[in-house]
Amino acid sequence: MKYYLAIDIGASSGRHIAGWMEGGELKTQEVYRFPNGVKEEGGHLVWDIEALEFHVKKGIEEATAKLGPARSLSIDTWGVDYVLMKGDEPVLPCYAYRDSRTEDVIPKVHEKISFTRLYRHTGIQLQPFNTIYQLYADKLAGRLDGVTDFLMVPEYLMYRLCGAKAHEYTNATTGGMISAKTGEYDPEIIEALDLPKHLFCKLSQPGTVIGNYHGINVVLCATHDTGSAVEGIPMEGNHPYISSGTWSLLGVKTPAPITNAASELANWSNEGGVGYNRYQKNIMGMWIVNRLKEELCPEKSFPQIVEEAQASRFEETVDANSKAFLAPKSMKQAFDEALSADPRTDGDYFRCAYRSLALCYMNAVQELQHNTGNHYDKIYIVGGGAKNAFLNELTQQASGKEVIALPIEATALGNLKIQMQADQNGLPGRI
Repeated sequence: MKYYLAIDIGASSGRHIAGWMEGGELKTQEVYRFPNGVKEEGGHLVWDIEALEFHVKKGIEEATAKLGPARSLSIDTWGVDYVLMKGDEPVLPCYAYRDSRTEDVIPKVHEKISFTRLYRHTGIQLQPFNTIYQLYADKLAGRLDGVTDFLMVPEYLMYRLCGAKAHEYTNATTGGMISAKTGEYDPEIIEALDLPKHLFCKLSQPGTVIGNYHGINVVLCATHDTGSAVEGIPMEGNHPYISSGTWSLLGVKTPAPITNAASELANWSNEGGVGYNRYQKNIMGMWIVNRLKEELCPEKSFPQIVEEAQASRFEETVDANSKAFLAPKSMKQAFDEALSADPRTDGDYFRCAYRSLALCYMNAVQELQHNTGNHYDKIYIVGGGAKNAFLNELTQQASGKEVIALPIEATALGNLKIQMQADQNGLPGRI
């Protein structure tokens, strides 16, 4: 059977999903799933990159044993994080974006190049975990000494499969160093920060074949998972989307980046898409719900949690996008400190979390309409959060928009779609 393999890795788990065309429809089958998560090491939050490599290869073995060799494969993950390399060897640890190592570095970066200047060049929102701040932290710590390459996490994992070092466009844009005009690394930014120029290679577009692993073509999808997710949404027309997972990414496709003062002030981002710009904003997402569950009631199912949230009458909300909820040691304590009233039950905390997320979505859609000059009637929601009917209902009520929830593996579907299109096109440098 001719099939393609999407390896979609999120902050809490990864999955290998086979996809093939049958009767004019894209059919999928999950063939392998594995856990993921940050771990603490030396006082920092890091990724177990060796475990990820093990599971990537194990899942390919499982898929081959069940279905035979895939026509091609590709890997997508979250953005901004990377692996430094000296030749063929990684420089570990691989820091996780929720680590606090950039806090003291951000003002030092902005002494060299102001955020307003950065935003005009890149259109990327200010986030403490942006690659630009992480790399400058590495520079100040001496970690860049002798480094020959840096690869974003999915590109590093594909390098471990096929030996090719690639920089994929959509993922590179998440880091805050890609020119909104040229679509390549911005030499003015690199020079201002005195970063090693040899680290910043020419970018490759989704659909590029970079190598081969045991007879399987290794292809670049949109390796930033949101880039693939947007490709996987079966959307009629152009409407706002929410890719709802650990993070909620709310945005819309635009022909070109929007880097004006209003967008900078509201902290909107312009990230690469497959032939378009993704004008979007990070919202804290299901991270806060998952952390509350771990702390308050790990034994409860999500349907039970939603039922208790619906039954609660707790009406106070928090700013779900506050830095206080990014990586607190206690999510419960972070809520307690942000609230004037005391939640009395688990349901009170979860109702507060869901209503707070819905209000963040509402505010973001209003900003989106103002900044683009367009009015939208619908919001498409995909990802794990799309399964939460209560949150979808709250979002529809708050925003006044029709919510179309598609509880599909949009990221894997987009990953597969890009591989299939590359195979069909058969262009130079592709399958």
